[in-house]
Amino acid sequence: MSLRVTAIQELTSEKNNIDVAGSPKISAIFGENVFTIQKARHFLSEEAYKSLASSIKGGKKIDRTLASHIANGIRSWAESKGVTHFTHWFQPLTGSTAEKHDSFFTIKGDGTSIEEFDGAALIQQEPDASSFPSGGLRATFEARGYTAWDPSSPPFIIEIGQGKTLCIPTIFVSYTGESLDYKAPLLKALEALNKSAVEVCHYFDKNVTKVAATLGWEQEYFVIDEGLANARPDLIQCGRTLFGAAPAKGQQLDDHYFGSIPERVYSFMRDYEGECYKLGIPLRTRHNEVAPAQFEAAPIFEEVSVAVDHNCLLMDVMDRVARRHNLKVLLHEKPFAGINGSGKHNNWSMATDTGVNLLSPGKTPKTNLMFLTFFVNTIKAVHDYADLLRASIASAGNDYRLGANEAPPAIISVFVGQYLSSVLNEIESRVSDKFDEQDEAILKLDIHRSIPELLLDNTDRNRTSPFAFTGNKFEFRAVGSSANCANAMTSLNSIMAETLKQFKLDVDGLIEKGEKKEIAIMHIIQKYIVESKSVLFEGDGYSDDWEKEAEKRKLPNVRTTPQALDAMVTNKAKKLFESNGVYTHPELEARHEIELEKYIKKVQIEARIMGDLALNHILPPAIKYQNELLLNINGLKAAGLKESAYKSQLSILTILSDHIQVIYEKVNALVEARKVANTIEDTRTKAIAYNTTVKDAYFDEIRYHVDKLEHLVDDEFWTLPKYREMLLLR
Repeated sequence: MSLRVTAIQELTSEKNNIDVAGSPKISAIFGENVFTIQKARHFLSEEAYKSLASSIKGGKKIDRTLASHIANGIRSWAESKGVTHFTHWFQPLTGSTAEKHDSFFTIKGDGTSIEEFDGAALIQQEPDASSFPSGGLRATFEARGYTAWDPSSPPFIIEIGQGKTLCIPTIFVSYTGESLDYKAPLLKALEALNKSAVEVCHYFDKNVTKVAATLGWEQEYFVIDEGLANARPDLIQCGRTLFGAAPAKGQQLDDHYFGSIPERVYSFMRDYEGECYKLGIPLRTRHNEVAPAQFEAAPIFEEVSVAVDHNCLLMDVMDRVARRHNLKVLLHEKPFAGINGSGKHNNWSMATDTGVNLLSPGKTPKTNLMFLTFFVNTIKAVHDYADLLRASIASAGNDYRLGANEAPPAIISVFVGQYLSSVLNEIESRVSDKFDEQDEAILKLDIHRSIPELLLDNTDRNRTSPFAFTGNKFEFRAVGSSANCANAMTSLNSIMAETLKQFKLDVDGLIEKGEKKEIAIMHIIQKYIVESKSVLFEGDGYSDDWEKEAEKRKLPNVRTTPQALDAMVTNKAKKLFESNGVYTHPELEARHEIELEKYIKKVQIEARIMGDLALNHILPPAIKYQNELLLNINGLKAAGLKESAYKSQLSILTILSDHIQVIYEKVNALVEARKVANTIEDTRTKAIAYNTTVKDAYFDEIRYHVDKLEHLVDDEFWTLPKYREMLLLR
C-alpha cells in the first residue's frame, strides 16, 4: 500500500483529533517567558537595572562590570522557570535561526558542582563560523566568529517538550568584525534612520530625540496533513510541489477566504498562539486566506528589530506545534501551482519618542507638513532605490510568486490612493519657484479633511502593488513568506535614512539662501514629487499594459533573482550602505555571493528531486497502467473483437506513451544541463545558467507532461498525494 493511501486512511483517525485545553486570558500569560524590563526590576540591583534600562531605551553600552550582575539576575529568573541551559540565539545567513546550548552547570576546581552564568557568557560567545555562509569573507580554516548580546531584544525561554532553554538574542560577526547575520546590519540601518529622521523632525518639533521604525508583518502560510506531506518527497525536501495537476475546485469560488476555520487547523492555531503569547509575540489576527489550506497570522506593530525576532520565532513555533497536531506548515512562497502563493506583508512606519506616527496625516498645517515631508521622502526613496528593494526580496521561491495570482509584480511601484494622489498633484501644480505671501496658503492644506475618516483607518488597498500606502503606514507586499524580514527592512530603512539626509541638505541650502523654513520645505517636497512621480501607479499591476507603461517610465522590471541581486553590488548601493554605516564593500560583495549560491543550490535541489520523482514515482505507475491497457487491448483482440472495440484504449495508450517518452528524454536532458552548469566557476554566471538552461529550459515542460499523466493514469496506481487531497482533505 502506498504512502498516499496510508496517509488518506489515517487522516481521519483519532490521533488527528487533538484538543487544546482552554487557556486563560491572553493578558494573563503574555510575556511570561520573556525577561522584560519589568521583570528585570525584581531580579536586578538598582544599578544593574538602570544600566540595562538605559541600554534598551537609549542604546547605551552596558558597563561590563555590571554584566555579571545582570547575568545572575537573568539566570535566577530563568531557573525559577525550570531552565537548565542557555544559548545565544542568532540569525545567520542560512535564512533560519541558530543556537548552541550550554548548561548553567559547571564544576569548580575543588570539585564543587554549581550553576552559574557570568557576564562574559551573557555578552559574548564564540561559535564555529566556518559552517555558516560567509560569501568568501572567511576561509574554512578561519572558523572563529562571535555572537554578541543585543540588549534591545529581551531574553526569552523556549519550551520544547519538557525542556526549557534561555535564549539570548545576539548578533553574529566574524573574527575580523564583518557581519555574518541579518540582525547586525538591521540594527545599523535603524540607527542610521533614527539619526536622519530626528534631524528632519527638528524642523517641526525640537523635543524629538528618537525615531523608531515600526513593523507589523502579516505571515501567510499553508497547512496540510503531515502524512500527505511526508508522501511527497518534493514537499519534504524543497518545500513546494514540483508536480501536481490542478484540482477541479481550487480557489475560484472564493469560499475559503475569511471562511470558517477548519476545526483541526483551529486547534493548531490556538496551540501555537498560546506559545507565542508566552514569548511576548503580540498576535492579533488569524484567518483563512484566499487559497484552500492557506491561512494568515498578524501581530500588533512593534519596533522593527523586535518584530523581526518575533517573526523568526513564530515560524519556528508554528513548525514545531504543527507536528504535535500531525500537520505540516508550508512557508514556501509558492508550494502549489495555479493558486495563490504566500507573502509576508511588511507594514512599515516611523514613530517619534513624543508619540507621533510620522506617516499619519495630521489636523493642523504644522503636522500636515511633517506628514508630507516623511510621506514624500518615502516615495522618493523607493523611486531612487527600487532596484535595491527588489534585490532585498529576491529568492528562488519568490521568483515563482512575484506577478502570479495575488502576488505583486516584480516592478517596484508605489500606490497612495486617489485622495493622496490629488494632494500631491495639487502641491505640484500650486507651488511656484518663488513664493509670495499668498502662496503660503498651500501650507494650510488640510490633508486630514481631504481624506474621508473611513479611509484613514481602512485605506483602499491595491493588492497588485508591491509598496502601498494604507492609511498610516506603507505595506511592502512583495516580501516572501519564508524570508527573514530583516533583509527587506535593512534596505528600506537604509534608503529612507539616505533620502532624509539629502532632504535636510536640500532644505538647509534654501534656508541659507534666505527662504523661510516652511517655504523651503515645500519647495523641496515639490521637487521630490516631480522627480519621483513615475514610481506612482494606481492601476492593475498584473496587466500587460502596466508592463508597457513601466518600460516607458524606465522603471526596472527584473523578473529573476540572479539579475535582481546585481543591484546589491552597484557603486550606488556601495555608497549608500557604506555612508550610512550599514555594510562595508566586502560585506555587500559577500552577501551578493551568498544569495547567488543559495539560489543555485535551491534550483539544483529542485532539479535533482524532479528527476528522482519522474523516474521513481511518476513513470513506474504510468508504465504499470500502460501494461494494464495492453493486457486489455490484447484480451479484446484475442476475443475476436473489432478494432473499434478498443479504439479508445489505443488512443489513451498512444497519448500515455508519448508523455512517458517526453518525460524520460527531458529528465535526461535536465541532468546533462545541470552537469554543464556545475562546471561554471563564476557564481553569477552559474546562477544565470541554472535559471535559464536548467529551470526555464526544463521545469515547466517536464511538469506539463507529468500533470497530463496524472489525469490519465488509474488513480489506484498513482502514488503521490494529489492537489485535491492535500488542499481539501482535513
